[in-house]
Amino acid sequence: MTGIVILGVAVVVAVTFGVFRRATDGAFAAESESTTWTQVSAALPSASLGERATLVQFSSAFCAPCRTTRVVLADIAEQRDGVAHLEVDAEQHLELVRALDVRRTPTTLVLDASGHEVARAAGAPRRDQVLAVLPIGATP
Repeated sequence: MTGIVILGVAVVVAVTFGVFRRATDGAFAAESESTTWTQVSAALPSASLGERATLVQFSSAFCAPCRTTRVVLADIAEQRDGVAHLEVDAEQHLELVRALDVRRTPTTLVLDASGHEVARAAGAPRRDQVLAVLPIGATP
């Protein structure tokens, strides 16, 4: 009888966690103003800020969702005026990862024209999620 109770509790916990992850994976969360671009540009001096928005993607070599995210973000940056896409190798820039509290790959940061973080997604965001959080004025 005790085994059935333990199994039942384990199933409930696993299902709850799965539902939570499905609901939050790739969803953007609003962030307060920060000096995100200052930190990114210090780690990557050759990087440039987009005129209207910058999509900063943290990736790692063996991350399958990172490839999908790269395609989505690059396509959006190509189709939207003033939007830049910057991919950062998380393994090569551990100090930046720690400073910006990146906990998994892919993580996407959306920066406004002045380099402040306006949104962040952990996991692979869908195209519509990215377009919904782009700052006003980043239109085709």
